Amino acid sequence: MAKVIHMAQAKPGKISIKDLKKSMNKAMGIDAAYDLTQESPTEVKEWIPTGSRWLDSIICKGKMGGIPVGKITEIAGLSSVGKSYLAVQIAAQAQKQGKYVVYYDAESAIDPVFLMDAGVDMNENFLYVQAVSVEKVLKGIEDTMNNYPGTQFVFIWDSIAATSAEKDLEGDFNPQSSMAVKPRIFAKAFPKLTIPLANGQHTLILVNQLKDNITSNIAEKLTNPYNAPGGKALEYFSSLRIWLTGRKSKQSFVFDESGRRVGSEVKAKIKKSRFGTQDRMAVFQIRWGDNVGIMDEESWLEVIKQSSNYRVGGGWCYFKTQDGKEHKFRQKEWMEKLKDKKFKEMVIDIMDEELIKKFESSGSNIVPEGIEE
Repeated sequence: MAKVIHMAQAKPGKISIKDLKKSMNKAMGIDAAYDLTQESPTEVKEWIPTGSRWLDSIICKGKMGGIPVGKITEIAGLSSVGKSYLAVQIAAQAQKQGKYVVYYDAESAIDPVFLMDAGVDMNENFLYVQAVSVEKVLKGIEDTMNNYPGTQFVFIWDSIAATSAEKDLEGDFNPQSSMAVKPRIFAKAFPKLTIPLANGQHTLILVNQLKDNITSNIAEKLTNPYNAPGGKALEYFSSLRIWLTGRKSKQSFVFDESGRRVGSEVKAKIKKSRFGTQDRMAVFQIRWGDNVGIMDEESWLEVIKQSSNYRVGGGWCYFKTQDGKEHKFRQKEWMEKLKDKKFKEMVIDIMDEELIKKFESSGSNIVPEGIEE
């Protein structure tokens, strides 16, 4: 005769959340239950700078942000707009915070000299991995998190659009034979990785390629000219999505003194953010000539121009700082003015006022000159 086991039941009355949390975590075998008044696994405790102060200022409402640690971020963009450059800048900033960077490259296009010029220390906390297939990259990310508990990793996948699935590699060249394989893989993988990423405070950055939105609906084409491949799972599980585009005219090109093109002007748009802000934009230059990286301080003037403390007259720029002093300079002298430490600190204060405080209090949003919202 089968033995009947009677489960002990809690006495009626007030439940101890502490005991309930302990019981549930024991039953699940992992720490998954939390008292949000004490600790929160959903809260972003740390941000990785992108290299652009303007971009960092518009990601999170009410404070300076960046790439959220413990979350999935997508950086999508058009061809040659600066996706990899931005990703490498983030890698260099993550190293400064003591994090380990694992860079998956599907195109075998990352040059070691370029990495060093961009500030990446390849001798310290940096590992380069060829992205052989989607499945192997995902398995590598999962195994790394499991095998090295307590170590913070930043996984950069460049790019998911260029990485083939195993079925693609094993099959023929007929696109119909493996249609929608990667979206189905992502739909299974991202739910599996999201909680381990958050609990281990790891960061996953997905570099993606924007494609033309092919549709017969003219209105949709005008309002949403691009889409990012990868399926709906990519949209749902990314806490932050940054789309990079540029002007199609030569106005976006950056040339050196000899007329050689050395960079481009980039428009970064927050396509999705779970941090209280969306559809905000920043504009900055990315250069790949002798001075590799994001031209951060050069873009600050565009923000200052929106301030009531700024005016122009007779070819001169006038900027009144918070101490009441008005500074006079020509636009080409901007970088020279920023060498003054006190002036630079005042400029940063005005930027924080325009980009962070005003948006938090009144929703005031800066739209870069010459660019429609």
